[in-house]
Amino acid sequence: MSQRKVCVVITARPSYSRIKTAMRAIRDRQDLDLQLVVAGSALLERYGTAVRTIENDGFEVSARVPMVLEGGDLVSMAKTTGLGLLELATVFGNLRPDVIVTVADRFETIATAIAAAYMNIPVAHVQGGEVTGSIDEKVRHAVTKLADLHFVASERAAARVVRMGEDPATVFTTGCPSIDLAAEMLCRPNLDFDPFERYGGVGQRLDLSEGYLVVMQHPVTTEYELARQQVTETLHAADAAGLPVLWFWPNMDAGTDGTSNGIRAYREQLRPSRFHFFKNMAPEDFLRLIYGARCLVGNSSVGVRECAYLGVPAVNIGSRQTGRDRGANLLDVEHNRGEILSGIQRHLSNGRYPTDTLYGDGRAGPRIAELLAEVPLRIEKRLCY
Repeated sequence: MSQRKVCVVITARPSYSRIKTAMRAIRDRQDLDLQLVVAGSALLERYGTAVRTIENDGFEVSARVPMVLEGGDLVSMAKTTGLGLLELATVFGNLRPDVIVTVADRFETIATAIAAAYMNIPVAHVQGGEVTGSIDEKVRHAVTKLADLHFVASERAAARVVRMGEDPATVFTTGCPSIDLAAEMLCRPNLDFDPFERYGGVGQRLDLSEGYLVVMQHPVTTEYELARQQVTETLHAADAAGLPVLWFWPNMDAGTDGTSNGIRAYREQLRPSRFHFFKNMAPEDFLRLIYGARCLVGNSSVGVRECAYLGVPAVNIGSRQTGRDRGANLLDVEHNRGEILSGIQRHLSNGRYPTDTLYGDGRAGPRIAELLAEVPLRIEKRLCY
């Protein structure tokens, strides 16, 4: 039996949870051969060295692609994209895959899609057709136009991809693989590990028995010069909420230094006693931590996607998730400590929400693997404008 060589590119810690169950299903099929490329911040200690988690889960890495330029600004982000394009082209030339899978909307994602498209390698894009704030939407839609197969999370996303001119025969509503992990976690949802012992981090060991908050706040690329000011508002609000706070380090988008410096300054000057900071966690451990939280605070898509399925209340701050389809669990506020605190308090009173399958039903990974095995990879493009 001939095998299709499926090359999955993971460039950042969130990308892994967004594709893990599909990778697992690809690996388990006799008609597919998984090639795994790990690149960008997924290789870096500063962002939690996600590659270690990937390898600990039993996946073999076919190639590593260092591509991140330091700077935390717009220039370094653009140059990192260019460097990724150069290095990924070399890797793809060596691996010679039949199809390349790229995830979501990061600048490394568009580098992957450009390299593959110019090398005449079919591109399968996961999570296209969604609407958000910042530059992410531009990148996502650009990758859609470079892609040959579209594995989208919802019917609304599928409709958007078709309206962009893509052939309906290439658009498949699979759901999001990250929801698969959330569904699996619900079979054993208890926080059965000590996060401080297993993942270290910075800050005091906290008593989580009476509830806690999880904060994930990333810089907004189009507002990068405000990153420090914005995170300071969130720090004050989370501190004022009076619960233990488990805070995850920001990603590497432009403005990351402002966000990181704001956190360090607050920690060193005010020495908050209820904060603990983590870089990264294995996806399943992270989901258990999220599920046990009284509320998630910040601007991560986790609040929109996984938290909707898990029914976890989420306070979404600012414009980073503007336009995304929302569940009842999400409350939008501005970068204002009073609004953020009010949102937290309101959610603490509301409690958990019902499960929302807006982004999937928990079976996306096997669907994606089956499609990669059976769908023609070079469907003749029809003009659909």
